[in-house]
Amino acid sequence: MCGIAGFSGSGGREDIEAMTGALVHRGPDADGFYARDGLFLGHRRLSIIDLGGGAQPMETEDGEMVIVFNGEIYNHRELRKELEQRGCRFATDHSDTEVLLHGWREWGEGMLQKLNGMWAFAIYDKRSRRIFLSRDRFGKKPLYYFHRAGTFAFASELTALLKHPLAPHELSELSRVKFFAHGLLPAPNTPFSGIWKLPAGHNLIVEPDATACRVSRYWRFAIEPEENGVAESSLAEELQEKLAQATARRLIADVPLGIFLSGGIDSSAVAALATRQIPAADLRTFTIGFSEPTFDESAPARRMAEFLGTDHCEERLGLAEAIDFLPEIFDKLDEPQGDSSLLPTWMLCRFARRHVTVALGGDGGDELFAGYDTFRAIRASEAYSRFVPRPLHAGLRMLAARLPVSHANISLDFKIKRTLRGLSYPPRLWNPVWLGALEPDDLARFTGSHFGVEEIFSEAIEAWDACASDDLIDRTLQFYTEIYLQDGILAKADRASMMNSLEVRSPFLDMEVADFARKLPHRYKLRDGQTKYLLKRALRGLVPDDIIDRKKKGFGTPVGSWLKSGQISPGLDEEFTRRMSAAHIAGESDERLFLWGEYVWQQWTARHFPA
Repeated sequence: MCGIAGFSGSGGREDIEAMTGALVHRGPDADGFYARDGLFLGHRRLSIIDLGGGAQPMETEDGEMVIVFNGEIYNHRELRKELEQRGCRFATDHSDTEVLLHGWREWGEGMLQKLNGMWAFAIYDKRSRRIFLSRDRFGKKPLYYFHRAGTFAFASELTALLKHPLAPHELSELSRVKFFAHGLLPAPNTPFSGIWKLPAGHNLIVEPDATACRVSRYWRFAIEPEENGVAESSLAEELQEKLAQATARRLIADVPLGIFLSGGIDSSAVAALATRQIPAADLRTFTIGFSEPTFDESAPARRMAEFLGTDHCEERLGLAEAIDFLPEIFDKLDEPQGDSSLLPTWMLCRFARRHVTVALGGDGGDELFAGYDTFRAIRASEAYSRFVPRPLHAGLRMLAARLPVSHANISLDFKIKRTLRGLSYPPRLWNPVWLGALEPDDLARFTGSHFGVEEIFSEAIEAWDACASDDLIDRTLQFYTEIYLQDGILAKADRASMMNSLEVRSPFLDMEVADFARKLPHRYKLRDGQTKYLLKRALRGLVPDDIIDRKKKGFGTPVGSWLKSGQISPGLDEEFTRRMSAAHIAGESDERLFLWGEYVWQQWTARHFPA
């Protein structure tokens, strides 16, 4: 796990050193540089695998290829054996980085289909004088780039890329609108005009001398349900086995390793399956507990740890104390994040890093197996949109707006109001409007921009329309895996962990688990209102029933209460923000998502544009 940077074209040694220096938190153990033929590469290393032999940038013995790589390839041992059988000679003992170099020489772009892991890497091939960059299937590892005036540059974070003297610094008004529409910035958008995120499952090829670059997709989470007549019990056994193998692959490390325990079934499943490989007493599990009951999940996490017998580590504090950490987080936040659970996630990573260098978590389970309350709402929403006339819907929205505001975690009034808000729009906009900070009409009032709905929600619409199935459950799964998982959940996990120099691994996003999930008919994911139906069946006996059957809670923070009490507050220079803040403080409406998003955006811009 590392931070990478590089460029071809204008710039010199001092620029690559500045870019790499901005990534120290991603790789505090070592740095390395490559500077030849107008190409500059930089690397910051967090040593995980082959501590003595994995230094980067890494070259082949003949000097024909060089790589900088961020991530982990979990099947690198199997690939090494295959490459050795083809005559490849390795200089390192067990470096996965060298596997990528030899794999590129042997298979070219076909290598990506063989990789099981997370990655963002750049390979310079002297034979073609091209730079090849790639990002993993789900986008667990970030990769930003720009191409202008004959210079191509890339980096793991925006803050590093902006150190290059030719980096664009102009804010993108469309990206600002997209941020408040989604609560995140969907790839390839970034806050800056002319800087892009390489989307998940994509490659980028830079032509010689940075004369041109082109982006192409090599993989997509395509939902293709298979009706193969396999018994449900057999499917449950197969899923459990694939998760067990995925977890085992992610327990390989040359440094201390542990498991996040949230009290939910996904992290509990990972912990339970990890004890098949590591004695429970030797396995450390980590939980953050809060004094506020509606935001605290430490009790079920503790229950799971006791059930397994792990070496459980728990830190408890009041959420009010967490506010003190916000400046430190914003100082390192390279891109605005609209999810306030970034804060407790950062705190959990900070706590775990005192004991381990690698942690496994449950990210991806909700998106692959329909774990959110949203999925329960889809069928009712279909019926509602079909039979409820628009005038009656408008009246129901007005009636719901009068419900008393609660700032509890995922409160009932919040869900009712959000659901009705989304149902004011066509089905392909339901999900982004449900999740976003502002709905389309308010976006225009707030930003003063007049982008059309098709442009604002282009990525969400494209993901929705790309689903081969016409069923709204499948299309919602497509949206969550392609948009929300990549640029919400995984971006949050990457920043929170790497700010603390901690590597986080996700067994649910294993290639074999993902392929199983995308081919699984949705009735095995959502059945009779029960989310994660088959996953829960697969975990019976491994995880206590009370944890499997408990209501989903989420990793929340009381930002609604903080905003109401004035503990945090966005600047109120704009009339729209003043009006929304006044309504929130008076208890007339719940504007926590917008006000938090505006607070984050202002904190971010204050650091990047202090003038």
